[in-house]
Amino acid sequence: MLRILDARTGEPVSAAPARRGLTRIEAYASGLDLTSLRVLLTADLLVRALELGGTPVWTILTAPRQRAELRTAATTLGIRPFEEGRDLASGLGEAQTLHVMEEGETTPGGGVVLTVAPVAAGAPRLQTLLADSDPSTLRLALLSVPRNTPARLDEAALDDAARTLARWRSAVARWARSPSRPVPDDVRARLREAWEDDLDLPGVLNVLRDVENGPEPADGARFETYAYADRLLALDLARDLGSLA
Repeated sequence: MLRILDARTGEPVSAAPARRGLTRIEAYASGLDLTSLRVLLTADLLVRALELGGTPVWTILTAPRQRAELRTAATTLGIRPFEEGRDLASGLGEAQTLHVMEEGETTPGGGVVLTVAPVAAGAPRLQTLLADSDPSTLRLALLSVPRNTPARLDEAALDDAARTLARWRSAVARWARSPSRPVPDDVRARLREAWEDDLDLPGVLNVLRDVENGPEPADGARFETYAYADRLLALDLARDLGSLA
């Protein structure tokens, strides 16, 4: 069960409703910048994690300006579309509201609050990053930093993300040529334990590194493990399937 740290109380709470119903996620973005995009990415990961656990989700974007541009940037980064109205979910059994916002921001009303640390000053402009590189590189660079830690998207961080992404895509394409094997139970448990612990994405990435570099499992199981984890990460890790000679 996914548990997150509620910034209102400082206590971990279940992200899924206690009774069967819909969870509404509302993301707050102040403008078209990397910090706002990190907020939207966190909301996207929350949606994916809840859906993997069987919880239906309704997502809303609250943005005072540059709303259309934010939606375009989010789509480029692989973030699922947000719905258009906060009242459209009425009658669908809504049971809980989760607010995702930058540290220091406030929201009216109740619900659980997830805060996201800013992207540190000195990073390239958002438009430059999305235009000049594989957007999944930026996504991986952001996933590599705990959400409550400021993200420093300097050249070294982006280069490391690009190399890791290229290596993993090549490995996934290679592993796909082996007979399929199920995700090992212990690996599946470690992945879920990581992302269900306050969306610990660096922990998920560490599990994938262990699978990549360890003597086990078999290549077919490595492929299925990466495919399974990518349902959450959305890094298009299977992009290069069929490209190996």
